[in-house]
Amino acid sequence: MSNNDIMKKLRVALKLNDEEIVEILKLANFAITKSELGAIFRKEDHPNFKPCGDQLLRNFLNGLIIYKRGPMPSN
Repeated sequence: MSNNDIMKKLRVALKLNDEEIVEILKLANFAITKSELGAIFRKEDHPNFKPCGDQLLRNFLNGLIIYKRGPMPSN
């Protein structure tokens, strides 16, 4: 399963739209535009398809933790 497939499945399972995903990535200090994000969700044979890198997936998951649980408390 590719990173693109994982992102697609998380998007559907969590009922997230593109704007919410962009905001989640901002929580992890990762900037992406809606058009760049759209390229990740395209089919592999589409001319504008872009593979989802490990860094994007990692930052999405880190941002998702903050989005769902809140920021880590500072001690």
